[in-house]
Order: sequence, then structure tokens, then C-alpha cells
Amino acid sequence: MTDPRNLIPLGGDTQSGSYVLRLRVTEPLSMAFGRFRKAKIIDLPRGEYVYIGSGLATKGGVSLARRLVRHATRTDPANPHPIRADMLRFFPTIGLGHGDLLPKNGKTLFWNVDHLLDQPTVRFEAAYFIRSIVRMERELGQLLEEDVGTRIIEKGLGAND
Repeated sequence: MTDPRNLIPLGGDTQSGSYVLRLRVTEPLSMAFGRFRKAKIIDLPRGEYVYIGSGLATKGGVSLARRLVRHATRTDPANPHPIRADMLRFFPTIGLGHGDLLPKNGKTLFWNVDHLLDQPTVRFEAAYFIRSIVRMERELGQLLEEDVGTRIIEKGLGAND
């Protein structure tokens, strides 16, 4: 089981919100992020990375719970990230999400981050999420960018999802 401190909810009781994913690349990677910059190969050294996103619908595939569970899912036949089982147990206890939260037809790689999360040497370690109807991706990104320990992998990566 993942450390329960790795799923940190903030905010109200809405089904929508913004989030920060904490990822660990365990071995250096050279990869394309889908069609980003014409499938440019980007080098990622070992280390910790964050991804900021949102799920602003109150129901359906783009609600916060479904978006987070989708991120924790890999394409078939790969096993999901271990944190997914924790999400499926934890979310009902805080009233986040309804019904089956798993992707209906498995996962296809769509968002740039999907390509990273599908790598076997990438671990989805934590999700910090703010339950709110307000999109906060820009503010969260600016806050992290001001941290001296933050480096941008490639300008625009993720922002053009």
C-alpha cells in the first residue's frame, strides 16, 4: 500500500479540482511525449518531477477522481501504478467520485503526461489535489516555478495539453 500521506486532498467537497502529481523517474529516459514538438526526443535524468493538471467537471471522465485514477492507469497489459488501488479505496471515504472510476475502455495515450506515466521506469508517487471549481493550474505552476529547486523540462510541455 502507498503511504496514505501521498494522497492529500484540500478544499471543499466538489467533484472537480486541480492537482499536482509527484512522479519519480528511476532510470534516465530519452523519449517523445506523443506529438509534442513533432515527437522531439527529450532526455529526462533520474529524479522527481511534478505535473499539474485539473479535472473540472462534476461528473464523467473529466471529474477530478476519474482524471487522477486515469493518470494512475497504464495501457494494457501493463500493471497500473500502485497508487491507483489506494485511490480507489480512499476516494469513496472522502466522497470523491461515484461508481466505477476506472477508464471505461482501458487507457489510450492522449495527454503528453500519459506517455511519461506509461513508462515502466516511472513511478506515480503522490497526488496533491485541491477540490474547487476554480482552475488553478497557472497559479500552482507559477508557485512551483518560483522554487529554486524547480527546473522546466521543456517549455510548453504539458501546457499545450
